[in-house]
Amino acid sequence: MKKIAAWMLVGSMILIFSTSVTCPSYAQTYPSQPIQMVMTLAPGDTLDLTGRAIGAEMAKVLNTSVLPINKTGGAGMAGADFVAKGKKDGYTILYINSNIIYAYAANPENVPYDPFQDLEPLCLAVSVPLLLAVQPESPWKSFQELVNYMKQNPGRVRGSSTGVGSVGHFGYEVIRTETGTEINMIPYKGASPGLTALLGGHVEVAIPSFALVQPQLQAGKVRILLTSKKIPDYPQIPTLTQLGYKRDMSSVWFGFFIPTGVPDPVKKVLASSLEKSIKSAEVAKTVQTLGALEDYKSAGEFKKMMMEEYGIIKNLFKTATPPSN
Repeated sequence: MKKIAAWMLVGSMILIFSTSVTCPSYAQTYPSQPIQMVMTLAPGDTLDLTGRAIGAEMAKVLNTSVLPINKTGGAGMAGADFVAKGKKDGYTILYINSNIIYAYAANPENVPYDPFQDLEPLCLAVSVPLLLAVQPESPWKSFQELVNYMKQNPGRVRGSSTGVGSVGHFGYEVIRTETGTEINMIPYKGASPGLTALLGGHVEVAIPSFALVQPQLQAGKVRILLTSKKIPDYPQIPTLTQLGYKRDMSSVWFGFFIPTGVPDPVKKVLASSLEKSIKSAEVAKTVQTLGALEDYKSAGEFKKMMMEEYGIIKNLFKTATPPSN
């Protein structure tokens, strides 16, 4: 009987020991092969270029290859679905923009995954401010002047965007709910055509990203009345909250995700390497050159931000005004 009890004790100790070393050993062996970084926009896009810069730094930190793969289509759904349904081993990560929650808020039945259940955030990396732009010869020198005009002339101001469900659409809806005035949204097949429409006088306002409009701003071809996020080089451009409103427009953000179910030790390795990479001097140079802002937020902060933004978007879409044709 004593021998049996002794062997049971030894067996229990072995089980406890083996369980306690499983997680650390997993972390010590990861990564043992290249990591795929799936990016949902085309080569040369701001998301693509910042992702490649971050991946290059990650490769140094982890001493392994980080392979950028562009999987475009469906407003980011193709790449996100690929990662969501992929292996849960930490060797495939997703780098995607705000579309991941906008598309789901607008038409959840058309999205083949649940971004809050099937994917898990690792961190927020980069933000690109959205700006409310007008022609330099327009009569509005401030956002309040534009609001006053729209109150006196309802329905007269047209604004370009990339369509229903886009971040620009959300920006116009925020302006509508905050000011009680309305911009007639005209959808275009891309941000560049929408900006071209403003420059050509086909619309009165546009809501491009800072990255896109920066050259025209520097050349004096546009006047900026509003920004979604303060830009260090242009401190004079106000946000809505600076002007006394309750809510700002959203910026375009880029963040990292993994499929739900990746082991915790692997998540910790990935999260740590991403934080170091995003905050590195090399990535900072690239981000600044592209008219974007380094905006690192941990997984917890990022998830909270996404949930709040998603809730606001859903409510706004319920009362959204259909775009003009």
